[in-house]
Amino acid sequence: FDIKMDLISIIKYLDDPRREQGRVHSLESIMYISIAAVIGGAESWNEVEEFGHLKEDFFASRIKGFSGVPSHDTFNRVFSLLDPMQLERCFRVWIKEICDSYKGVVAIDGKTVCGARTENPDGSFDKLHIVSAWATANGISLGQERVKGKSNEITAIPALIKALDLSECTVTIDAMGCQKEITSAIVEKGADYVICLKKNQRKFHETVSRWFDDFQHKHVPPIRYQTFTTTDEGHGRYERRHCEVFCNGMLDLCFKGWEGLQSIVKLTSLRRDIKTGAESEEVRYYISSIGLDPERILRSIRAHWGIENNLHWHLDVTFNEDSTRKTKNAAANFSLLNKIALMVVKNSSKKGSLKAKRKAAGWDNKVLAQMLDEEWNF
Repeated sequence: FDIKMDLISIIKYLDDPRREQGRVHSLESIMYISIAAVIGGAESWNEVEEFGHLKEDFFASRIKGFSGVPSHDTFNRVFSLLDPMQLERCFRVWIKEICDSYKGVVAIDGKTVCGARTENPDGSFDKLHIVSAWATANGISLGQERVKGKSNEITAIPALIKALDLSECTVTIDAMGCQKEITSAIVEKGADYVICLKKNQRKFHETVSRWFDDFQHKHVPPIRYQTFTTTDEGHGRYERRHCEVFCNGMLDLCFKGWEGLQSIVKLTSLRRDIKTGAESEEVRYYISSIGLDPERILRSIRAHWGIENNLHWHLDVTFNEDSTRKTKNAAANFSLLNKIALMVVKNSSKKGSLKAKRKAAGWDNKVLAQMLDEEWNF
């Protein structure tokens, strides 16, 4: 199997879920065609099959022992039988191979794939919900965990954290991840955290809010309290972000059970429409294992939104993921194929928007080959 895409070499170690009798197409061949097709714009198994037929000569020249393009039913059956966690483990090994060790901000957040539903015995439906870890600086997905509904993120996040190499990273999570077990899991992996604190931790939130209100009327020495402010102006809007950080060296004693807690944070965001003058203000609170470093904490908070803007948005808009009608294993596995394709297209040296690059890969075999073979320097 003479191709440069390391992921395919790693996939050789997947357990083929099919019975040996009657196998016509190798698992590596099915995976390679599927990834190439999704890069080129395919959104369903029928489109994967059609893409394969239109580029049959291309695949025949690149896949050793090529035995034709499987039917859409074969693609669907294989990905429905394939254990998503096995494919996920291969994906993580591949990422480790090409990325080595990552030291930046890792944003963890969940996304519901609205069209992917599984019917329960009582007639109700569970939507596919996936929690992802996103390396914000490099723009790559480090891993994902499938869960039933947003409320189950609390159990999925620690499992994802434990599976990843997060040493010296800064993990950012929204309020759903503000749990003692999650902070412990992050600290155990040798990472820092910045986690949004909302009213799901009612007493904690009330105390932190009251403390910052008190700071406005008292002199707090700079060895305990510091601020950092940024301003931006563009796209017809002015925005000011004011980050306040309090650290007295004893917060882990004041709030017991929150492993590694070093600081509490208040972020006030003021937005003004330059044309109309209309203003809006938002106040958010965070907890962090980072000490008195408001600039680093604010950078981490801002970096967190990369998972929404650069992963979830592209999965919805560029890859049309919410329109999928796949179910169970096939839905989770296809979501991972989308993430692989997003990384390949995003990090390709080909110029243009993601949509334009996908179209080019679908139209031109040379562009597709370049994307599949390109070695990335993350």
